[in-house]
Amino acid sequence: MPMSLLTPPDPNKIYINGINGATGEYLVPPVDPADVPAILKKEADERPVPDHVTQKADQVTNQVFVLPMDVVPEDPGSAGWGIVFIEGEDGSVRDALRPLIEHRKTRYGTDKVKELDYKPGESWSQWLGRRGVTPGQVNPDLLPYYLLLVGSPEKIPYTFQYLLELDYAVGRLAFDSAADYAAYAKSTVEYETAASMAAAKSIALFGTHHDFDPATALSAENLITPLAQGYPGPGGAQRPPIGSKDGYSSQAFIGDNATKANLRRLLHDPNAGRPSFLFTATHGLGWPKGDLRQLPAQGALLCQDWPGSGPPRPEHYFAAADVQDDACLSGMICFHFACFGGGTPQKDDFPLELGVAAPDLAPAPFVAALPKRLLSHPRGGALAVIGHIERAWGYSIPVTQVGPRLLPFENAVRRMLKGQPAGHATKDFNELFATRSASLTEMLQQVRNGFNVSDRQLVSAWIERNDARNYAVIGDPAACLRV
Repeated sequence: MPMSLLTPPDPNKIYINGINGATGEYLVPPVDPADVPAILKKEADERPVPDHVTQKADQVTNQVFVLPMDVVPEDPGSAGWGIVFIEGEDGSVRDALRPLIEHRKTRYGTDKVKELDYKPGESWSQWLGRRGVTPGQVNPDLLPYYLLLVGSPEKIPYTFQYLLELDYAVGRLAFDSAADYAAYAKSTVEYETAASMAAAKSIALFGTHHDFDPATALSAENLITPLAQGYPGPGGAQRPPIGSKDGYSSQAFIGDNATKANLRRLLHDPNAGRPSFLFTATHGLGWPKGDLRQLPAQGALLCQDWPGSGPPRPEHYFAAADVQDDACLSGMICFHFACFGGGTPQKDDFPLELGVAAPDLAPAPFVAALPKRLLSHPRGGALAVIGHIERAWGYSIPVTQVGPRLLPFENAVRRMLKGQPAGHATKDFNELFATRSASLTEMLQQVRNGFNVSDRQLVSAWIERNDARNYAVIGDPAACLRV
């Protein structure tokens, strides 16, 4: 049934982030919790958890460090930086990124920077083996901790990236032209070498809240608002607003203030308090496979302007086309909590329909157009964009446990506000995915062995696992704010 102001939400269903841009309905119909155990069994039979994910969970649980103790993971000069090109990559792309590579050599040392290749069809383990390293252990002398993948996910697969992210700080650039690669390299180098910072220490939080929509109600009330205003921590101690301890001013646009005009103003008007860090939480738009709007607008940010009935119109959402040539983006990092905010795989990573194979979401996997536009802006682009590949799941942030569930977001943002590189700052999500995957696998095994595991426990573990999965850094993983 289409979602509209006249369609009351069912409090007993799980509402998943994402709106179908062609219809205005949820991308995925609300899920009945009673169906989750069967969905999990199908998933476990068809796609068992890779051994390395379980190994990573053990490392996190036992606090085993994958890096040598004398390596500082927050410092690419210590942990190393590598750039990964597709074998036979066009020389114009390499040339376009040469200024960034040379800058990294100057900044970190020639011995800390490596230019690497990826052979088409190569698996993650084969690629590591070619460099003399094994999964679960990072040796920066052989393979740097910070790795920038260059190329579309059609050539360097998302699955390769997901597994690599368990141990390494990974980012990706996938532009449509050598000129866009050159623009990103130029703006990043200029930001890092400029005599003064382009943006003040300011954070902006933007979150829609439609009364008829449980998904945005949840993200506004239990993600954006606590980050903006603070929240009670363990033992009742009040956690401060995000950034306040680190000397950042902040502004919040929540609910009725989360309009397209306000978002546009944040990115274009130099007098609007342009932030150095932008965090958004809203629906990302998805389009059917074959729809001409999919490539330019998949992952576009649905704003409060949408009335809730009928297909969203361009005036209701913020897409790559809305980033004009006069935008002010240099030195900014963006974090988009939205479906497809980082990109789209070819096949559905979260198939929910029983008895049906995972459907194709797109003719080929791709990186979202909005982050590509933000990063390659001709006046100076953003440093990095953190976004979801596939759907964003917000239901693991319930009101009763907002502190612990909010912590991965708070940690990631605070690390970046303190000047840590984006690729390392987001590591909690990868570790959380590993531990939740292992926990879920253990629960399913208990069920098979005849132990009593409640549907509620399975549903909770399933949602927590999904919520931590598929975050990605679009941009150089070593990119960081100057503080």
